[in-house]
Amino acid sequence: MSEPQRTDDHDAPEPGAPVPETIEQHVTDALTAIGSAADLEGLKGARLAHAGERSPLALANRAIGGLAPQDKAAAGKLVGQARGRVNQALSARQTELEAERDERILVDEARDLTLAPGRRSLGRRHVLTVTAERMADVMVGLGWEIADGPGVEAEWFNFDALNFDKDHPARQMQDTFFVDPPEAGLVLRTHTSPVQARALLERGVPLYVACPGKTYRTDELDATHTPVFHQMEGIAIDEGLTMAHLRGTLDRLAEGMFGPGIVSRLRPNYFPFTEPSAEMDFRCFVCRGEPTASPCRTCGGTGWIEWGGCGMVNHNVLRACGVDPERYQGFAFGMGVERTAMFRHGISDMREMIEGDVRFNAQFGMEI
Repeated sequence: MSEPQRTDDHDAPEPGAPVPETIEQHVTDALTAIGSAADLEGLKGARLAHAGERSPLALANRAIGGLAPQDKAAAGKLVGQARGRVNQALSARQTELEAERDERILVDEARDLTLAPGRRSLGRRHVLTVTAERMADVMVGLGWEIADGPGVEAEWFNFDALNFDKDHPARQMQDTFFVDPPEAGLVLRTHTSPVQARALLERGVPLYVACPGKTYRTDELDATHTPVFHQMEGIAIDEGLTMAHLRGTLDRLAEGMFGPGIVSRLRPNYFPFTEPSAEMDFRCFVCRGEPTASPCRTCGGTGWIEWGGCGMVNHNVLRACGVDPERYQGFAFGMGVERTAMFRHGISDMREMIEGDVRFNAQFGMEI
């Protein structure tokens, strides 16, 4: 069997001279692409395709180096003139497209300097701040004072002074944030009631104070719960106070927050720091307790909305704060500011109030 014929590199044919017809076709293709470029980005693509390093004319120009000396001059002149025509077309189209772009910018970005400047968007106070201040204003209008206390509270003020037993479930870490070390007896206050005890010790009696503020419990964040929330509690200690005074105060607060004609009702319940104790509801401000074709979505058709807890101050609380329960009586109440804001403004998800979206507060405006 005969061996296959070998072809050495020096036997490969040398590249031939550029063909004028082929070069002219490359130029025609380039001019067509350049003329059809609608913008500068399209022209950039045409430049790369027809004048770049891998374009047909660039490859033809590199092939001239492999021609015989007598063919190089003619081939160089042919390719050079072709590349010159393409570059001239590119430059001319570049100028046209830049002029079109500049004219378009002048139109699109034109500004009438004679127009009045736009007003800066004003900020809004947080809905919880506005609601808490509204509640405080109602109480000040009744002649009450506003009191405040520390967020990190002594366990005695938060529990013992308020008649919580040593084994009360609220003392457990499942409900309360204890400050390390736990034996130090410091907690993040679980309600604003410690301010009532402090006010009794510091101001004495008679006493009429409301205590709005931030509180903390180990709740999971969801649509109706948050580990950091706000309460407003009130306490009145004087001679001759009864549940009737409590009911009248709650009626005035409900009317101030939800409109004229809104009244409250009391349902028996239990709280360590009041006796007797009650849950307080207020009349639904949507249906006003009147029958409707379909159940009211706000109150569920009951005509009442649960608001908070209240009652007559337990004698043990008065004794712990140095007040004679045989001479002085009093009542206390408390409700959530978040819950009040949700009903007052129709907010369905408590998380919206803490996410920090400026558009959320913008919808409430200002209250005077």
